[in-house]
Amino acid sequence: MDGNIQRPTLLVRELTRVFNSYNKYSVQLKNNMKETNVFFREIRQNYSNACSSTMSSDGASLEAGQLSCIAFPSHEEAFLRNTVGAVPYIVVLGQDCAARYQLLNYLLGEKLLPLGPEAGEACGGVQGTVCKRRKLCFTHGGQRRLSLALPGQYELVHQLAANCGRWETVPREDLEIHEECEDPAHRLAELEITLHHPLLQEAKVMVVPCPSVQPIEEALEDCTRCVIPIMLCAVNQECLSTEQVAELWKVKKMLCFPICFVRVPDVGAAASPEPGRHAERDRSPLHKQLLSLGFLSGPTGNCSCGAPTVSQSLGGKPQDMLGETFEKLHRLLVPFTRQVLQNQQVEAANLLNGLHCRCLDLFINQAFDLQRDLQITPRRLEYTREKEVELFTSLMAIANRKQEEMKEMIVETLSSMKEQLLEDAANLEFTDIIVTTNGEAVTSKEIKSCIQQIQELIVVRLNKAVANKLISSVDYLRESFVGTLERCLNSLEKSTIESSAHIITSDHLKQLLNAAYHVEVTFHSGSSVTRLVWEQIKQIIQRITFVNPPAITPEWKRKVAQDAIESLSAAKLARSICSQFRTRLNCSHEAFAASLRQLEEGHTGRLERTEDLWLRVRKDHAPRLARLSLESRSLRDVLLHGKPKLGQELGRGQYGVVYFCDNWGGHYPCALKSVVPPDDKHWNDLALEFHYTRSLPKHERLVDLHGSVIDHSYAEGSSTAVLLIMERLHRDLYTGLKAGLSLKERLQIALDVVEGIRFLHGQGLLHRDIKLKNVLLDKQNRAKITDLGFCKPEAMMSGSIVGTPIHMAPELFTGKYDNSVDVYAFGILFWYLCSGSVKLPETFEKCSSKDQLWTNVKKGARPERLPSFDEECWQLMEACWNGDPSQRPLLGIVEPSLQSIMDRLCNCGTDCKSNSLEDSN
Repeated sequence: MDGNIQRPTLLVRELTRVFNSYNKYSVQLKNNMKETNVFFREIRQNYSNACSSTMSSDGASLEAGQLSCIAFPSHEEAFLRNTVGAVPYIVVLGQDCAARYQLLNYLLGEKLLPLGPEAGEACGGVQGTVCKRRKLCFTHGGQRRLSLALPGQYELVHQLAANCGRWETVPREDLEIHEECEDPAHRLAELEITLHHPLLQEAKVMVVPCPSVQPIEEALEDCTRCVIPIMLCAVNQECLSTEQVAELWKVKKMLCFPICFVRVPDVGAAASPEPGRHAERDRSPLHKQLLSLGFLSGPTGNCSCGAPTVSQSLGGKPQDMLGETFEKLHRLLVPFTRQVLQNQQVEAANLLNGLHCRCLDLFINQAFDLQRDLQITPRRLEYTREKEVELFTSLMAIANRKQEEMKEMIVETLSSMKEQLLEDAANLEFTDIIVTTNGEAVTSKEIKSCIQQIQELIVVRLNKAVANKLISSVDYLRESFVGTLERCLNSLEKSTIESSAHIITSDHLKQLLNAAYHVEVTFHSGSSVTRLVWEQIKQIIQRITFVNPPAITPEWKRKVAQDAIESLSAAKLARSICSQFRTRLNCSHEAFAASLRQLEEGHTGRLERTEDLWLRVRKDHAPRLARLSLESRSLRDVLLHGKPKLGQELGRGQYGVVYFCDNWGGHYPCALKSVVPPDDKHWNDLALEFHYTRSLPKHERLVDLHGSVIDHSYAEGSSTAVLLIMERLHRDLYTGLKAGLSLKERLQIALDVVEGIRFLHGQGLLHRDIKLKNVLLDKQNRAKITDLGFCKPEAMMSGSIVGTPIHMAPELFTGKYDNSVDVYAFGILFWYLCSGSVKLPETFEKCSSKDQLWTNVKKGARPERLPSFDEECWQLMEACWNGDPSQRPLLGIVEPSLQSIMDRLCNCGTDCKSNSLEDSN
C-alpha cells in the first residue's frame, strides 16, 4: 500500500487543476449573475416609475406581464443561488472505515488515516465489533492541526492525542468515540483536520462517519446548501450489503448527484494488476450488482480507465461510474470530477443565458413597437387631418351644389305626395276636439287646434320624405370617410396618456362624427337632418292664419291642407336647409380642428418620451443585456468545449483577425475570428451581433456561427478578446474572382447572395456590409454570406454610418435608411460578378479619398457599363443601385429575374466557361 501512497501526486495535481478551473469560472458566473440582478433591478425600477407616470399603454412601455419576465423565475433563481459559487466538496463514502480511509489517503497522497487490521472493523454492526468513528473534515491551513468542532464551526475544548506531539497519521483514539463518553456534544463533534495541501486550497474533503455514530442524512446535511459534492464510494468487498445499498439510495435521493464507485484492495492485501485486468475483461460481481440496482446505466458505466463517454464529453449529464483498477484510479476520478463540476456550471450558464436571451428579445420587440409608434402616430394624425378636410370639403360641395337639386327634389316630393296628403287631411280625425256631424262653426281656439293638427300631418309626412332623401345623398360618405376616421381616431385616443384629455376628446369626437356631419343611416325623430327639415316646414306653414271660424267639413280640411302645401316655397326651404347645413358644417369643422390640435398636443409629449425610451433601449438596455448574454454563452461554450487553438492566420479585417482552427466543439474545420473590442461601444456592438447571428435559424446561404469564447489571456494576457468560432469555407468571392469563375458560377453566386439577403430581411435584419470579402465560397463555388458585424434589426439601428464605401447607398449618409441599402450593395456586387474581375470601377478609382467618393455617390456617380455587359444584367444592377430607395426592386423580384437571366445565358448550350458576358450573348 505504501507504493500506492507515493503515486497519487499526479492525481493531486490534476484534481487541483480541475478545482482551480472550476473556481475561476465560478467567479465569472457570480459576477455575471450579480450584474444581471443589478440590471434587472434598475430596469424594473425605471419602468415601474415610467408606467406609473408618463408611459403610454400602446407599446411605448413594457406591460406588467412583460416586466415580470425581467427577473429570474423562482425555481431558476433557487438553483443559481445554490449553484453559482458553490463550494466543491469531495465526499468519501464507503463500505467501512478501512475502505474510506484507504481512498482518502490515495486522494491526498499521504498516509493520513490509519490502516491495518483494526481499520477493517465493520461499520454498522454487520460483523465483529461495532465501529464508532467520527465524521472527518479536511480543510486548508498553514499548519497541521486537529480539532473537535460541532457543526457550525464551534470548536470544543478537548485534549486530543495528536496535540501531544508531532504526527503524520491521525491517532486512532482521536478518530473514535469511546463508549464511556456521555457528553452528547462530544459524541456529535466532527474531527477537523487542517493541512497545508494544494488540493485543499481548492476544495474541502469530508469522510462520512460510521452509521452507528450519525445517520447519513444528518452527516450530509451540510452538502445540501451551496455545495457541489463529488461523491466517491470506496468498496473493498465483492458486493454491497442490503444496508449499504439502502444507505446509498438515501444519499442519491438527498443530493441528486452521481456517485463514483471505487474498488479498493482489502486492507493488508498487496495490490495486484491481475485482478484489475481480469475485471476489465469479465464484469465483476460488483459491476453486475450496481447494474442490476440501476446505479450504472449500462456497459459504458464501468469506466475503469476513466475515459468519459461521448455524451459526458459534450456536456451530457454525468452518470454513476465504477472504477475497478485502483492503480489507474486517477484516470477515472479526474474526468468524473470535471464532469460533475462542469455539469453544474454549464446548467447555471445555460439558465443565465436563457434568461438573457428572453429578455433581450423582449427589448428588441419593444424597440420595434417604439419605432412603429414613432412612425405611425404622426402619420395617423396627418391622415386624420387630411381625411377630415376631405370630408368637410365634400360635404360643403354637396351643400353648395345640391341646392338646386334639393329644390327640385322638394318640388317633386310635394307634387308626388299632394293628392295623398289632401285625401289624408280630409279624412283626418282630430284629437281633443268634438266636431258636430253637420260641421257647425266652433270656437276660434278649436279652429286653430284643427289647423295645427292638419299642418302637423303635412309636416311629418314631408319631413320624413325630404329628410330621408337628403340623408341618402350623403350616406355613401359614411364608410369611406367617417368609418375610417372613426377607427383612426379611436386608435389615437387609446394612445393618449392624460385621462381627462382622453375622456373630453373621445366624447367630442363622437359628437362630431355622429351628429355634426348629419350622416345617421336610420331615420328617427332625433335625427339632426329630420329636425332641420321639420323646423323649416313648420315655420312656413304656421304663418297661415284664418280670421273667420269656418264649418269643419272634409272640404274645409282639404282646403286648409292645400293652402298649407301651396304656401311652401321649395326654393326657400332648400336655401334655408343648405344655409344651416353649411353653418353647422363650419362649426363642426372648427370644433374638430381644435379637438385634433388638443389630441396632437397630447401625443407630442408622449412621443418625445417614447423616442427617449427608444434611444435608451437601443443605446443602453439592449447592449448591456447583450454583453451579459455574450459572457454567459461564452462561459457555457468554454466549459463544454474548452478554448479553441489558434492556427495560422487566414486574413485581417478592420475589426479582427481570422485564424484557422482545426476543430472545436465537434465542428471541423473551423475559422476563428478574434476581436479585441477597444471600448464599451464595440463590446456592445459585438455582443448584439453575436445575439442576432446566434438567434438566426441555420440557413444554407449563411455561414454558421458555432460559438464564442472570451479569452482573457489573449496576446499573452495584454488584452481580452472575443473568439468567434464559425464554419470555415474554401475562399472568399474576392479570391474566387481573381482565380477565375465561369459565367454560370458567377450568376449562381449572385442567386445565392440574394437568397441569403432575403432570408436575413425575412428575419427582420439588415446586413449593411454586403461586399466581395463577406461572401465566402465552398469547394463547389456556392456562396454563403458571412460577417454579420453590422447586422441589426431596423428598429435597433441608431443611424450610424457603417459599411464599405463603394457599396454604401447614398441614404446611409443621412442616417435614415431601411433594408433597401442591401439591395444597393448587391447591385454593386453584381457589377463585379458581371465583370468577372476585382478591378475597381473606373468611376470610383478616380476618387482620391473616401470623402470624394461619398460626395460623388451622393451626386449620382455609379460604376460604368462595360462593353461585355448583357443588357438585362445592366438594367438589373442599375435598378438595384437607384438613388431613390423606393425605386429599387424588391429582392423577391430580383431573384426570379436573375434566374431568368441565368436560364437564358447558361442553359441554352452556351459555353459558360467564359469570364465575360459578351461572349455569352
